[in-house]
Amino acid sequence: MASLVIIILAAIFSPILALRQIQIDGTSRVSADEVHSAVDGQLGTPLALIDYGKLTGELAAFPLIRSFVTEVVPPDTLLIHIVERQPVGAILTGGTFHLVDPAGVTVQESADRLPGVPVIDIGGAPTSGVVFDSVVEVLLSLPPELLAQVDSVSATTQDNVSLVLTGVGQRVTWGSADQSQRKAALLAALIAQTDPASAGEFDVSAPNNGVFRPS
Repeated sequence: MASLVIIILAAIFSPILALRQIQIDGTSRVSADEVHSAVDGQLGTPLALIDYGKLTGELAAFPLIRSFVTEVVPPDTLLIHIVERQPVGAILTGGTFHLVDPAGVTVQESADRLPGVPVIDIGGAPTSGVVFDSVVEVLLSLPPELLAQVDSVSATTQDNVSLVLTGVGQRVTWGSADQSQRKAALLAALIAQTDPASAGEFDVSAPNNGVFRPS
């Protein structure tokens, strides 16, 4: 029995089962080559002795990485599956559009507005505050086809979120982020019944009693 344990341990810690390859997937905004360079210091290490704490620290240096999962594939490969942060909107600051994810982390910067991303105006409030959180909760509650119609979203408090839709610029009074799923369903129903060329305002702040007010 002891000899079997010794054989197993020798196999596990043998250079034959050392790390020779690191494969990375899931990257788009993050450079896979840069990630590889950051973690390749453990090449040659027996698979059983890979320092995952060190690996976590090395990947933490990439702010665009939201999370990752590792997978060991014997005899010599480590797979790192990356999940990147995805933008929820753009905040204009000092003439630069900052694409931010739901946590308020800047994913990308651009001098020009990028299409398909709603502009977020929270009046200079921090992305670590309740106003930003409320705006994000509203945006995340919208189904993709409705979110695609949002040109901008603004709020000065957590209770007065409003949207502007693409097209003729119909406005949406949303209120707080409470019951956002119901409000999103109500808004979709009101939009379906309203002429898209008609200027005015949707009010879904009371999710049981939505209305469109032509202007």
